[in-house]
Amino acid sequence: MKKQVDLVIEARWLCPIVPKNTLLEYQSVVIQSGKIVDICAITSASDLYQANEIVQLTEHVLIPGLINLHTHAAMSLMRGVADDLTLMTWLSEHIWPAEQAVLSEQYVQDASLLACAEMLSGGITCFNDMYFYPKATSVAASQAGIRANLGLVVLEFPTAYATDAADYLQKGFDAHDSWRGNPLISTCIAPHAPYTVSNQTFETVLTYAEQLGLGIHTHLHETRDEIAQSQTEFGLRPLQRLAQLGLLGPNFLAAHGVHLIDSEIDMLAEFGCHIAHCPSSNLKLASGIAPISKLLAKGVNVGLGTDGAASNNRLDLFAEMRLSALLAKGMSEDATVIPAHQALEMATINAAKAMGLEDKIGSIEIGKLADLTAVKLNESIINPCYDPISHLVYTCGREHVSHTWVTGELRYSNGLYANIEPLELKEIINMWQPKLQLHKH
Repeated sequence: MKKQVDLVIEARWLCPIVPKNTLLEYQSVVIQSGKIVDICAITSASDLYQANEIVQLTEHVLIPGLINLHTHAAMSLMRGVADDLTLMTWLSEHIWPAEQAVLSEQYVQDASLLACAEMLSGGITCFNDMYFYPKATSVAASQAGIRANLGLVVLEFPTAYATDAADYLQKGFDAHDSWRGNPLISTCIAPHAPYTVSNQTFETVLTYAEQLGLGIHTHLHETRDEIAQSQTEFGLRPLQRLAQLGLLGPNFLAAHGVHLIDSEIDMLAEFGCHIAHCPSSNLKLASGIAPISKLLAKGVNVGLGTDGAASNNRLDLFAEMRLSALLAKGMSEDATVIPAHQALEMATINAAKAMGLEDKIGSIEIGKLADLTAVKLNESIINPCYDPISHLVYTCGREHVSHTWVTGELRYSNGLYANIEPLELKEIINMWQPKLQLHKH
């Protein structure tokens, strides 16, 4: 008697990520109630299982859904508002004034939906976000059917969203309570950066994070200016200051980590911290190039992020995988640094670990959630293909993504979304672009 299951995906190639450096051929992934219940040869699966649906990927490689470890989804409507500027000029003269003009719950929900559509079409099944009105982001993510780890953003200064650090935290916890029980949404606390958050607030954040078992997600060592400012104000580099405040640990995720000295890399390794590497954004804002090969050599867990579309212009993890591998090779003058499989790990299991979700997502393993991405390798212009993993990182682009599943539900397929109408996205753009046009650099 065959066992009844929801879905069987038959793949020409399967890259499970765990175990490392594995590529399987002609495999079926068997899915029931959103979870992977078996991985076996296509012939075995057809003998063992009766599926409600069978998807045949005869020219595809199936990989775990990609995970965007650092982004600001609601900045997608600010794509190209201010380009070719340094970080502080970009922020203080363009992005912050633009945010002041449009920031509202509706704006965040609309802009986040646009970001979710872009991410799903590029094979991203989960994103780690940091922005105002996280409840609005959760509504957009739930509609799109994408997984999100939403940061409860904390700052000292007032915005349309909140007045001071205590207000940010209160609003964040209200949002956290609102999505309790939503299987797609998880939470971390997101103090924006050492240059916008006081010692007292960091200590409060730490207390809450420990009480609630939440991760901490912050910007860190993104620019030289940030470090110089910290040394002037506190007599310490930002990472030393956070270490003294007790923030470092396995639940601490630092975005960027561009300017790290060797002793700081050792410290990150010792405390089991994580880095979200955002190579495109760091290059575009001329922040520098993070010492990723040194971090990895010391055993620091590094995942990949896009940052927001305002400082990258794309929420595209294929671009980040390729760039992270190439930059690391160029910087170290060692072509063996970050081979293709490691770049793919950074976009999947490493990112899952950084959010404490590696028991659920980040690899194709029995018992894990069926967050999966299929990439089609049949186009002549990207062939011949000798090694599908190398191909994913060095040859393919997000346009080669054919299917994106989240918990076994097909959310995107060949240009169509399960829960997002193209007209809805056009209306969002037409509504907000004129309001943001005023801040165009």
